[in-house]
Parts: sequence; structure tokens; C-alpha cells
Amino acid sequence: MAGKRMKHGYEDEEDEIKTKNKVGSTGKKKKKKKSKLKRIILTMFLVILMIGATVLGAVVGYGYNLLKELDIDNTIDGNDIEINEGVEEAKGYYNIVLYGVDARSQKNSYEGSLSDVIMIVSINQDTKKVKLVSVYRDTYLQNTKTKKFDKITHAFGSGGPALSMNILNSNLDLDLKNYVAVNFNVVVDVVDAVGGVTMDITQEEASQINPYIDEVNRTTGHKSKHITKGGTYTLDGVQATAYSRIRYTAGGDWKRTERQRKVLDLVFQKIKKMSLTDLNKLASKVLSQVSTNISTKQILALAAQASSYEIEDTKGWPFEVADYKPANVWYGAPKNLEKQVTELHAFLYEKEEYVVSQTVKNISDTLIKQTGIK
Repeated sequence: MAGKRMKHGYEDEEDEIKTKNKVGSTGKKKKKKKSKLKRIILTMFLVILMIGATVLGAVVGYGYNLLKELDIDNTIDGNDIEINEGVEEAKGYYNIVLYGVDARSQKNSYEGSLSDVIMIVSINQDTKKVKLVSVYRDTYLQNTKTKKFDKITHAFGSGGPALSMNILNSNLDLDLKNYVAVNFNVVVDVVDAVGGVTMDITQEEASQINPYIDEVNRTTGHKSKHITKGGTYTLDGVQATAYSRIRYTAGGDWKRTERQRKVLDLVFQKIKKMSLTDLNKLASKVLSQVSTNISTKQILALAAQASSYEIEDTKGWPFEVADYKPANVWYGAPKNLEKQVTELHAFLYEKEEYVVSQTVKNISDTLIKQTGIK
């Protein structure tokens, strides 16, 4: 993967936070302007989708000049991506996996970092409806390389986006080939650019959010204020990022991914109303913080339809998860993986009678034998 290397860092900074929390023209000119606007909306759409994915928005491009700012990853080709035998490419859909990467210092320094957020974006190319699925970071899945089970968040650090996509493909019968990755700074920049997002904060969330605010302030150089009690707030970029990272409340990671999708949707709605000039400025600022293997040709093809996209529905996956704690380490084990994959395909592609591949059947059986969770 392109970008500077970092040492592996599986010791999540969440542990430190958890401890603290215990306490007017016409004609061609108009047409040309509209075309540019569509491209920028796509840029921001994907930026914002990735926001949902570290939140953290997927950014793809406006114009060739801005596209030069992207960190294009040319290291992944068709031979690197594995798709289960019998799984057909989802015709009529364009799928992207968005990674919000736990790399808080150097931009584009994603190697060796946890994928703190993993979000599957599925675009129905006929209806222009978009569905989002957050895969919980601690989900216990089989590594295609080692055949051992581990948290899916670790795959990005040990094998980059190719390994992570392969694990998602093999365990979920997907055909993911394209990714976008960003770090925390992108979320802060985008939320600030749209003037913040208005959110209802519960008292439980207020009791958790401030250590996250402190950490994001340290890593971004901002000085955002604390939130001391529940209520309705317009969150700035730092606060929205912190809100999206709250993890130790009732609902755990399930609730956290719900927060991320809330921020994503609110920002996306505001971005659709931004002026061409403001969108251009924002795109220029954030593109350099994005890594992707989506080609320029693919980006511009998506851009042609960008203004028609609408987020139709969002969910977190697994739909049913059980606690699994070998050696006092917590994992989220899918309850009956085979059933969960069937339900996932019903949600994404409206395939109610989907029959999983033999690979998923085998992984599901192995998971049940190992964990005792059915």
C-alpha cells in the first residue's frame, strides 16, 4: 500500500481512554458548472461515506488536478483479491469498503494500523440508492491467510486492505475489490467545513466523550471544548469525531457504529447543499489525506451519477453477536455465520433466498465448533 510505513500497533489507545472514563448564467456554462458540481458532490459523498467509516469519509475526486492529490494505491491487482467459488459479482451494484484507520499522526501512514471502522458501501447503479453496513471492528472472523480466527480490525494492520477485503469476501460471500482509507484528521476537516452537526447527546455519552475530545485535540492541534452534560449540541469536527469513537456505553461497538452512521448521514445532507466554491476548497484540503485503489477512470464514472445518490438504509453487522472471551480477550462472535450472511445478502441485494457458498458453510461450522456459539 502506498504511504509511509508505521510499526504495528495493536495496543489500541482505547484502553487509555477506557481507564479515564471510569471517572446567473445559461447554456453551456450552466451545464459545465453542473457537471463540476456533480464531481465535487461525489468527492464529498465518498469523503462523507468514509467519515462514516472512521467515521471517516471516502474521498474520490473532483477533476484531474484534484485527483493528483489522492494517494492512489496501484499495488493491488486482480490476483490479490479472492472471491469464494460460486459467488457471482453483484451485478448492478458498485461496492466499496471504507476504512477509518487508527493512524493518528502522519497522514497516509496507514500501514500497520488498525481499521478502527470498516464500512461496506453498496451503490445500486439502477436506483442510485446507497446502503451502508458497518462491520464491527471486533468481529471474530477467519483469516484467509492463516486460517485462524481473529478480530477483523487486525487484518488491515497485518496485511493491508487486500487481506482485509479477502477476509470480508471469504467470510461474508462478498466481491469487494475497491477500498478507500482515511485517518481521523479528515473527519475533523469535513465536519468543520459544513459548520458542524447537530446531535442529541445522552448523559451516558457525555460522561464518555471528553477523553476522546482530548485525544483528538492532541493529535490535530485543535482546542475544542468539553461536553459536560447531556443535551442538544452542534458538534464541531473534533467533537463529532470523539462522539463517533465512544465505545464503552450500553450497546458497545454496535452503538458506536450507529453513532458513526448518524454523523455520516447528517454531514452528507449538509454537503449536498454546499456551494461549488466551498466544495472545491474542501476537496482540495482532504484529498491528500486519502488512500484508495479506485482508478481515476472509475472515479469519474461514479462522478457522472453522484448527484442522484441517496443513502437508503444503514445497518451494523453481525446482526446477532455473542460474547466470546478466550484468555479474557473479548471477541464478537457472529451467531450462526451462515444465517447472518444470508440475511446480509437479503439486506444489500434483496436476495431473500440466498444460499451461502461452501466456504462460508465451512467457516460457520468451524466457528460453532470452536466457540460453542450457535
